[in-house]
Amino acid sequence: MVRANGAVSLRELARVVQTSEVTVRRDVRALEAEGLLDRRHGGAVLPGGFTRESGFPQKSHLSTAEKTAIADLAAGLVGEGEAIVVGAGTTTQELARRLARVPGLTVVTNSLLVAQALAHANRVEVVMTGGTLRGSNYALVGSGAEQSLQGLRVSRAFLSGSGLTAERGLSTSNMLSASVDRALVQAAAEVVVLADHTKLGSDTMFQTVPTELITRLVTDEPPLHDERAAAELQALADQGVEITVAGPQADAAGGESAPTGRQPRREMPLPGQRRTQNGGLGPQLRSTPALGDQGSGERARVADLRRR
Repeated sequence: MVRANGAVSLRELARVVQTSEVTVRRDVRALEAEGLLDRRHGGAVLPGGFTRESGFPQKSHLSTAEKTAIADLAAGLVGEGEAIVVGAGTTTQELARRLARVPGLTVVTNSLLVAQALAHANRVEVVMTGGTLRGSNYALVGSGAEQSLQGLRVSRAFLSGSGLTAERGLSTSNMLSASVDRALVQAAAEVVVLADHTKLGSDTMFQTVPTELITRLVTDEPPLHDERAAAELQALADQGVEITVAGPQADAAGGESAPTGRQPRREMPLPGQRRTQNGGLGPQLRSTPALGDQGSGERARVADLRRR
């Protein structure tokens, strides 16, 4: 699977081979000792894969259920008549598919995949940047893309990336992509990062959005044993990032996908709550109604971590 896709998540690998993530993690460790792959947080890649970016065919097969859940929640942040920017990536592509039904929406993007997802949406206006096409992720980059964003002002920017840490914020492994993402951030009043749990705690070469500029993170629920991801979420919350966590899409007993519009979630274990100067508790895990109406009319429950 790693040879075919370039990377694989432990969660997907466990689902394919029908065993536990604990067993998969042990086997991946053994394969790494033989030099057949490199372990990464939440998954594995081909040896030496950390320094190079996976292309769209590889990324599109990773964490598909998680990206769907994240996109469902992120779409609820967008209201009728808004103007937003959407960056390149497979998660933002999933978001774009859900934005096609928002009337009066204007989407500025440097992603051909995002534009394609909205091409037949009669009520959505799509504005593309200029620039040079980067074939690995179907994005427009370079000075042309950056110059076309000058003077632009929108309500929100929706971005993805290769890694996210509380220390450096969002990052990517390509310099040209990072530069355009920074220009997208400058055009927006708020920045929403879309990142599945496998990216939490990963740090790649080029910083795109420092933590202090991230308004909200929309992510999926990390596995119960993933203490590193939970600690990273707490650290991000401590720095004022609002965190919305989607529950797992699959039923634990039978592995069936949850019906559209229903995203079950369980309480996520976090490190001890931070005490504030006035003696109150710092960021807490709260369940709140999901943003926006979804298919069956039921509202998903999500978790918001907010600084008091």
